[in-house]
Amino acid sequence: MVLATLGLSLVLPAGVSLQADLGHAAAPEKSAQEEHSSPARTGEVKYAEYLTGYSDAGKPAREIVVQAANYMSVSETAGFKKLESYEGMDGPSLLTPESGTVEWTVDVPEAGLYNLSLLYYPIEGKSSAIERSLTIDGERPFKEAAYLQFDRIWSNEKAEMVTDNQGNDLRPRQVEAPRWSEKRFQDSDGYENDPFLFYFSKGEHTITLESTREPMVIKHLKLCQPQTPPAYIEASRRYEELGARPVSDVLVTVQGEDAIAKSSPTLYPLSERSSAAVTPYSASKIKVNTIGGLNWRLPGQWMEWEINVPETGLYKIAFKSKQNFVRGIYSTRRMTIDGTVPFQEMERVAFKYKNGYRLDVMGGNDPYLFKLDKGKHVLRLEANLGEFAPLIREVESSLYRLNEMYRKILMITGTKPDEIRDYQLEKKIPNMLEAFNTEKERLDSVSEQLIELAGQSSDQIALLKTMSAQLEEMIDRPDTIPRRLAAYKTNTGGLGTWVQKAREQPLEIDSIYVASPDAKFQKKGMGFGSKLMHEASAFLSSFFTDYNQIGNIAEDKDQRTITVWIGSGRDQANTMKAMIDETFTSETGINVNLKLVNMGTLLPATLAGQGPDVAMQVENDIPVNYAMRGAAADLTQFDDFDEVKNRFRPSSLVPLTYENGVYALPETQTFNMLFYRKDVLEELGLGVPQTWDDVASLLAVLSKNHMQLALPQVAHAAVQGQNLPPNSMYAALLFQNGGQFYRSDGRESDLDSRVGLETFKQWTELYTDYKLEREFDFANRFRTGEMPIGIADYTTYNQLSVFAPEIRGLWGFTTIPGTVQEDGTINREVPSGGQSVIMLDKAKDKEAAWAFMKWWTSDEAQTTFGREMEGLMGAAARYPTANIKALDSLPWPVADYESLKAQFEWVRGIPEVPGGYFTGRHLFNAFYKTVVGQVEARESMTDYVQYIQDEITTKRTEFGLPQ
Repeated sequence: MVLATLGLSLVLPAGVSLQADLGHAAAPEKSAQEEHSSPARTGEVKYAEYLTGYSDAGKPAREIVVQAANYMSVSETAGFKKLESYEGMDGPSLLTPESGTVEWTVDVPEAGLYNLSLLYYPIEGKSSAIERSLTIDGERPFKEAAYLQFDRIWSNEKAEMVTDNQGNDLRPRQVEAPRWSEKRFQDSDGYENDPFLFYFSKGEHTITLESTREPMVIKHLKLCQPQTPPAYIEASRRYEELGARPVSDVLVTVQGEDAIAKSSPTLYPLSERSSAAVTPYSASKIKVNTIGGLNWRLPGQWMEWEINVPETGLYKIAFKSKQNFVRGIYSTRRMTIDGTVPFQEMERVAFKYKNGYRLDVMGGNDPYLFKLDKGKHVLRLEANLGEFAPLIREVESSLYRLNEMYRKILMITGTKPDEIRDYQLEKKIPNMLEAFNTEKERLDSVSEQLIELAGQSSDQIALLKTMSAQLEEMIDRPDTIPRRLAAYKTNTGGLGTWVQKAREQPLEIDSIYVASPDAKFQKKGMGFGSKLMHEASAFLSSFFTDYNQIGNIAEDKDQRTITVWIGSGRDQANTMKAMIDETFTSETGINVNLKLVNMGTLLPATLAGQGPDVAMQVENDIPVNYAMRGAAADLTQFDDFDEVKNRFRPSSLVPLTYENGVYALPETQTFNMLFYRKDVLEELGLGVPQTWDDVASLLAVLSKNHMQLALPQVAHAAVQGQNLPPNSMYAALLFQNGGQFYRSDGRESDLDSRVGLETFKQWTELYTDYKLEREFDFANRFRTGEMPIGIADYTTYNQLSVFAPEIRGLWGFTTIPGTVQEDGTINREVPSGGQSVIMLDKAKDKEAAWAFMKWWTSDEAQTTFGREMEGLMGAAARYPTANIKALDSLPWPVADYESLKAQFEWVRGIPEVPGGYFTGRHLFNAFYKTVVGQVEARESMTDYVQYIQDEITTKRTEFGLPQ
């Protein structure tokens, strides 16, 4: 039993590997590039350190092309294929799938540093950026080479703006517009403004690309030298030599929302209603009139506009833009014209903070002049970190080291140190004060440079100074470190947020102007009078606008119409309404009035006879509770229900089933996964636990080092009155031990059975024996390493991917630990949660409502919505759809999705029964009575199961069900 192991495992020493098959990774092989002394442990160093090791290497003026189709080998993964004359590209190309490796050999005639570039075509995949991992001679040159990104290309689906029948513009849908593109390998995080340089010794080398996400076709790889644009003075001199002259009386205006290509579907046109300076403008209607904003904030994101100039000559360029998003630093863009940076000053164009819209003229009061030939040109703006890049990289490095020191201190003092005791930390951690001093000096230097660059102090700098001041106090008084530990942890958490926010470079563009030097730019709508008129107009129109209605509203009473309520955000509602109009109403002729409401009003509205026909995104306990009261429609009445239900795993339908009827269709399905910090477990000599016996051994080591395992939180419902589902950790253990929540077809609680009581004891002992915390911020503690391993909802993956960039590549997730069965197999069952779409029994046109529910839960609609949400809001909004095929189509990295699918095979649903809402509530009460009240587990559980049983009996009597 696990409990026996828990007791024995306490004698295990910290640092001892507990699983022979999960020990340390093998040391990397020695690099074949020997002419220069490479940095130690290549592949584990950052790029800056790698480059320092080759500071004396030359940059040969050579270009070496490697045809992709002439590969040396590919992995056995199916999907690699040679293509001839693909999409207009002469000669053979190589199709590389979303997983597998391909290896080429290249003969380098002269040693030195080279850029690597790739000519590629982004074929259809799962709509996310393409990712590859690079190794040279079997070894990764530096960490960043594991995360090379290649953009897909997006554009508006329709050239003209579409409006609904209320006169509001509809957000243009973004579709892929693939084309052949050449891209140099560069830092996907944006900490390096220039493409990577790779050292190659003279002779033969192997270059290997591993597919980690999305397929693409490759024409060739190229070893080449960096492109260095001239300074403006030199470029201007060349213009004179070429005889270029300033044009006159020309003003070409391009609207920002008319961008012809973008690197991400998040870069869709926006509606700006807070200013009269935009074009087109309306105080009352939604007009699509700008682009960018907070969506255009990440390094590497770019947009392109087509500009048609009437004659050859010299022009000035300006942008009507808004940058009131970030203070203390400024947004930076790289500007290219027809794929080339015209001169050095356009490598880092600064858009400084100012409230409202303004004109940013390139060059300021003495504008730069750009030589443009008559005809069409493509202007691109690409977000980069500019001069802030090395500073942000320094803070991130400092954060990682400060977190490392926090873990070392934690191993000695624990999370709640005795403030009076002298732990002599400076002796037990010899390099601690030296590390603190180094990081203090680093943060001080970054602060000074930020003030110099931005021209002022700001809240961006205040946090760095606070952290520096605390480090200084800790250096001066090492004995006070234990009592400062909580503040230290808070400040490092703030530093992590600082790094995340500092990388964001938002900018909103209304118009682009290409004009002759003598032209005057209009400032319509920027004056005080315009602002006053706008505010007055917006206030008056608010009395006549229904903000709950989304998109087209059915006006013809003869048409079939249903009302659908949705309780999520306006972005989701707008996306959904666009999908409804494009692919549902147009095909079925059924109009949908979509309303954005607080779903807490669903019950009173239904009781009052004012409810919708269909309600979306309702919690899984609602359908059965409505069904008991005759308020939800039984979906099994429809002839094609059996066909529709096959879209989902049987586990997702369990909580929606009542008395042989099914009363909703699942929209989302979530479950727990095991998250772990690779670096911290390696430090401790631990492997990833496979069983609960392994967890017991791991807990002994974690406890000895004052670290913790995170289990699903045992907390009150987030909203008062909301149903509290059974704790997912208890449910997992119960299922793995062969137990169930109810017996006799839901007539009795089974938690007082032998398995139920033993499982409860097993669960509570994890808290009583190891003092595991019940409520905590897992993402932050996982980030610092205080909780290096934990079980959490799989959507936490999305949060960590965005929230903690400094630990990218240092963590993973996999199936949860299981219970060993009698036949030696491991049972890894977990419960699932989620949301569903329900049809109210009072729906007048049930066939129309059913048609909508079938469409919404279909493979195509769920895939489209999932991709649209991720495109709209980024990876943090990855949609946990319950549709099996749609989940397969979402852009997960291949290796991570394999882990997700493996756990999905073990997912079980928790049934809903009359009175079942008492189960989660009294399981929570029994837990606290045992863990906090120190009452024996069996006694607590037996007492509270009686309450659960009484409520089930009462409700079954109320609804006339057999006892």
